[in-house]
Amino acid sequence: MAVAWPQPELPQVPGHSLPPLVYDSASDALVVAEPADGTATLYVCGITPYDATHLGHANTYLAFDTLQRVWRDAGFAVRYAQNITDVDDPLLERAARDGVDWRELAATEIDGFRADMTALGVIPPDAYVAVTERIEPTAVAVAELLAAGVAYRVPASDASAGSDGVDIYFDSTAAADVSPWRLGQESRLTRDEMLPIFAERGGDPDRDGKRDELDPLLWRAARNGEPSWESPVGAGRPGWHIECAVIALDELGETVTVLGGGSDLVFPHHEFSAAHASALTGEAAARIYAHAGMVAYRGEKMSKSLGNLVKVSELRRSGADPRGIRLALLAHHYRDDWEWTDASLPAALDRLARWRYAPVTDDGGASLAALREALHRDLDTPAALAVVDTAVKAGGLPPELRAGIRLLLGIELG
Repeated sequence: MAVAWPQPELPQVPGHSLPPLVYDSASDALVVAEPADGTATLYVCGITPYDATHLGHANTYLAFDTLQRVWRDAGFAVRYAQNITDVDDPLLERAARDGVDWRELAATEIDGFRADMTALGVIPPDAYVAVTERIEPTAVAVAELLAAGVAYRVPASDASAGSDGVDIYFDSTAAADVSPWRLGQESRLTRDEMLPIFAERGGDPDRDGKRDELDPLLWRAARNGEPSWESPVGAGRPGWHIECAVIALDELGETVTVLGGGSDLVFPHHEFSAAHASALTGEAAARIYAHAGMVAYRGEKMSKSLGNLVKVSELRRSGADPRGIRLALLAHHYRDDWEWTDASLPAALDRLARWRYAPVTDDGGASLAALREALHRDLDTPAALAVVDTAVKAGGLPPELRAGIRLLLGIELG
């Protein structure tokens, strides 16, 4: 299993938070994110390591870092798993473009991601799992889906001579007959809305031989020039969605408390990851599906494909205090789409300075209670920051609020 990064200090704070209310995309409602057995489980989709961490990534991981912090303050144990998609088309294409080995590129970018998360004070996952470490159990899961009649083979004319010559697809219609999953349950999209998104985000609706245009790939037969592994379902490599389903099941059990990621993963990735997990277990994949909004820059969603990236590592190299970067992101509600501007970081650094140099006061715990209440209601970090701003304007920061800022917002005032 891959090594994550160091755990930040989490101070003890008097009192406790309530279990947070978190927006669930499947029910379109706020739901109490409370585990049944005292241990909250969280799965957040990780990076495809072909470029450095940008602020869109950081925004997502800070959202679920905030959730972990509120859970811990509410007295829950937390078990957190995150994957690394260290074999996928974007990684292979970037490595070929740059003339480097795909494994070396992945290792370099994973190390950079670790450094960025450490600098930002993000709580690391308990299980940080590379897809290439779970090829065999993923192939076994695909074989189980075949045996259960919820997967099928499609001839692949361009498969390499050493493979079985077939790709394996998930049968969405059959899966709905044997599990609680239904197409559209999380995204609440119609088929007409799904099709263009599916094509844009890695799907192949026009593939000959599929039973349904929206059926996703489970296993890609070996092709010449591509990495592949021998397996119970032939030489090849996993599809995108089954990887996360298998890692989540292996590390967290049948139904996770929260399945999270960026809002661009709602469909098709989380929709079909949940489908695969439910078809394997007969249970719901998650109690809550939570998603962070997109960060734009210069009028477009920040993305590697567009190249309009503001990278955490570059901000750090320019001398930016990581606490300021963190505050700039926390100034926006995690579910909102918003745009990074040249004023974002200076405003956050000014706020950090006001907080750091505020005198020590005593308000009887009122500001700490208000901070907790803001985060209880769907992790409302802008409201939480406003609580601290109000306390500073009123005369200063009580010691217990300073501890709460460090625990719940991840900002060490020093």
